[in-house]
Amino acid sequence: MCVQDSEQATEGMEDLKDSSCDLGNSSFPLESISEDAPVSNRRYNPLNHFIPALRSGEWSDIGGRSNMEDTHICITDLAKNFGYHVLGEEVISFYGVFDGHGGKGAANFVRDHLPRVIVEDADFPLELEKVVTRSFMETDAAFAKSCSLESALSSGTTALTAMIFGRSLLVANAGDCRAVLSRRGMAIEMSKDHRPCCDIERMRIESLGGFIDDGYLNGQLGVTRALGDWHMNGLKETTTGMGGPLSAEPELKLLTLTKEDEFFIIGSDGMWDVFTSQNAVDFARRKLQEHNDVKKCCKEIVEEALKRGAMDNLTVVMVCFHSEPPPPMVVQRPRVKRSISAEGLQNLKFLLEG
Repeated sequence: MCVQDSEQATEGMEDLKDSSCDLGNSSFPLESISEDAPVSNRRYNPLNHFIPALRSGEWSDIGGRSNMEDTHICITDLAKNFGYHVLGEEVISFYGVFDGHGGKGAANFVRDHLPRVIVEDADFPLELEKVVTRSFMETDAAFAKSCSLESALSSGTTALTAMIFGRSLLVANAGDCRAVLSRRGMAIEMSKDHRPCCDIERMRIESLGGFIDDGYLNGQLGVTRALGDWHMNGLKETTTGMGGPLSAEPELKLLTLTKEDEFFIIGSDGMWDVFTSQNAVDFARRKLQEHNDVKKCCKEIVEEALKRGAMDNLTVVMVCFHSEPPPPMVVQRPRVKRSISAEGLQNLKFLLEG
């Protein structure tokens, strides 16, 4: 589902839960909110020579699963989308991928509520890092209340969001979706996969009384950070009343964009099962150089993942920072200094003199 302007977005939020998709199609944009228009009204700062010209696209596929639990969102102007007018501030664009498990209730809830919670925070947009972290936690708590009223919603979701304001890119991640930036063709990972195999996550989990069993958090879950999953004993709350080992707190990464930054990709974990970060950047660059169509590129990434045997739900969101396609890579060949030993020089001299 696409929202083209702020009025449709406001109305669409109310009707979103009632929308349905035809799973008969093999590839389709599924349960997303997106605005594909380029952002051209960003304020010009003479001190910053690079101003991103944003173009976004997205694509999803059910993959080898019987149910689609991924969803995503793309909003060109976050404040305007929810009827807020922030004077004198940069336009803030918002993108997210949410990979549900145990049902799609949590993924849809977070998609529908998280952006609004961010905008309605008292510190928005001046302290975005604090706002985003707080909003993840508040959205998780709000979902817990919803589950207590409607047990059928009980499920969980990973969440990765990206916000662009001016030349800044802020990525927030809780789970195993991944964001990768292309800088002159080099892949820069903007998030860390929160899985039980991560040593830092294991230490955090064990400090909270949790454990890793056969690669699963408390023997139950394949990720170590997620929103939802309140129905799973011992993950979010413990008998002592302390927070459990499954955290909804996102890890943040803030980056200043330069003209060398070409695009970034957000993908659900099913994509990264068959693509390395660098491989995804290389593939996307080739496709953009062929046709420079962001949405088509996303579709081709998903189709390539299916060809490579991806079995999970697949979702890709891509944002380009330039109106032109990425330039061809110029490979600098290293200069190799060649030398000859004294013995070799004597042998050469002997041969030349006959």
